[in-house]
Amino acid sequence: MFGEGIKMKKVYQFLFGLQLFVGIGAIGGGLMAILNPQGPGGMPTDALKNSPFSNYLIPGIILFSIIGLGGIFSSIMIHFRVKFAGYISSVFSWALVIWIVVQCIMLNTIVSLHVIYFIIGLAEAALSAIILFEQRLFPANIILAIYKQIRR
Repeated sequence: MFGEGIKMKKVYQFLFGLQLFVGIGAIGGGLMAILNPQGPGGMPTDALKNSPFSNYLIPGIILFSIIGLGGIFSSIMIHFRVKFAGYISSVFSWALVIWIVVQCIMLNTIVSLHVIYFIIGLAEAALSAIILFEQRLFPANIILAIYKQIRR
């Protein structure tokens, strides 16, 4: 469907690797914030002055559970090529993008890691879309299939 240049096996492998990498990192970062909410990794709570949080406990729980466990879960679904893995991956990819944007707003700063993880989130979302197109599960594919059924 996408020509000879794109090998679906490589798409799955790359997406699996990205989501596993993000998931493991988020579990580590989230755990640091949960165990030491006053200053995980040397990050002062002063950085939270533009946020609704007084410490890093709630952000740590969100990072650990949604970005961390979600990324691990998504990578497992991609590895086993579960039918709706593209949708699952897309949800957690966009969760990462939203997490980074909200984090930049609340911290009122952008550092290189924000840019890197934002790009990783967009790359994951693009790879998820490729999988959905290949499986003909992308919303446009579904709408076109319904339209073809109606026209018959």
